[in-house]
Amino acid sequence: MLDPKFVRENITKVKLSETKRGHGTKFLDTFLKNDEFWRKSKAKNEKLKHKRNIVSREINQLKKQNKGVSSKIKDMRKVSDAIKTNEHRVVEYLRRRNDALTKIGNILDPSVPKGKDDSQNVPLKHVGRRPNFKFPIKDHIELGKSLDLFEFDTAAKVSGSRFYYLKNEAVILDMALQRYAVNKLIKSGFKMFWPPLMLNRAALAGGVNLSEFKDTIYKIEGDDLYLIGTSEHPLVALKKDQVILEQELPMRIGGVSVCFRREAGSHGRDTKGIFRVHQFNKVEQVVYCTPEESPKFFKELQRNSEEMFKELGIPFRVVNICTGDLGNKQILQYDIEAWFPGQKNKKGSYREVTSCSNVTNYQAVTLNTKFHRKNSSEREYVHMLNNTALATSRVIVAILENFQQKDGSVIIPKALWKYTGFKTIKPK
Repeated sequence: MLDPKFVRENITKVKLSETKRGHGTKFLDTFLKNDEFWRKSKAKNEKLKHKRNIVSREINQLKKQNKGVSSKIKDMRKVSDAIKTNEHRVVEYLRRRNDALTKIGNILDPSVPKGKDDSQNVPLKHVGRRPNFKFPIKDHIELGKSLDLFEFDTAAKVSGSRFYYLKNEAVILDMALQRYAVNKLIKSGFKMFWPPLMLNRAALAGGVNLSEFKDTIYKIEGDDLYLIGTSEHPLVALKKDQVILEQELPMRIGGVSVCFRREAGSHGRDTKGIFRVHQFNKVEQVVYCTPEESPKFFKELQRNSEEMFKELGIPFRVVNICTGDLGNKQILQYDIEAWFPGQKNKKGSYREVTSCSNVTNYQAVTLNTKFHRKNSSEREYVHMLNNTALATSRVIVAILENFQQKDGSVIIPKALWKYTGFKTIKPK
């Protein structure tokens, strides 16, 4: 969320950003009203506590003089009751204020296009040639069957829809993609982590607005734990309630993890198979940096992912996400959308495979992660950025559909050969 102090001091800037997001000023107005009530109630309580201290001293003085204190004790009780009543107001106003604050979006970058939904995202560039097949193509579900790569029916019986078994070369391909992405990040200066796959509510709320993702995140019944939807969440919580030295920044952190998502409400053949699933593997990029450097690292994270898809030979486009499709935490987001020939009844479609986000200090405020400036006593919230390196299941789909051959085989991208040990997958 935004820093409350920043909101108070930049009302016009917040109002303009919220209006562009389509929120209007309802959340801002609610925040300002309850923030004022909270501060006044808090100040009133401080005065009441001061008065109680004075009365308490007066009682002690009267007792030393062997004088009656009954009237003063009555005064003390009245003040104590007032403090107790007002304390409830302080807590309630703070709750309402913070609830409104979580609904206020980050301050948009000027380059974010205004739009109602993902249909109005703006393509920035196209990279690579889309394949021109001279034979009837298959989608990845058909290819998976002929190449014996997936098991869907049994997975549906033992786990439910949108679960799957990877088989044979698909297992090796998934592992190869992970290792390929990890090696690329290490060469770019990232330290790699395998994070916890579950987080408590306080940690998870720092990385994601739970009200926005209630249909996406799995809750562990009986425990204050949630399955992670991406390793971004435990990675941004890595320095929760800590102060980092400026000389430790930037921190480039890579995460490898299984991810879990409910993916409620999506239907149709284009979401079947292993394209939109409840469990998948992903390599993630996260950066902690100073505020002045976050624009630079946004470009770096985006470049890292683009280079991987170029090396894999998968055609893609980069889109600037519009206001109606942008989450509250992002000031700017670029998606890579890979070309999937098997989508839309085999007419092909671009679909999202990575999302590069600059969230500035939005997560850091919630997680209370700050850094200490060199030669200064000043402490500031760090800026955080994240981007997918590779989500393996969708990349496997893209490889199968883009590199399928007339004889039913699939050619593996050369960049993966040293990790797979094979160059093609042939029909069984």
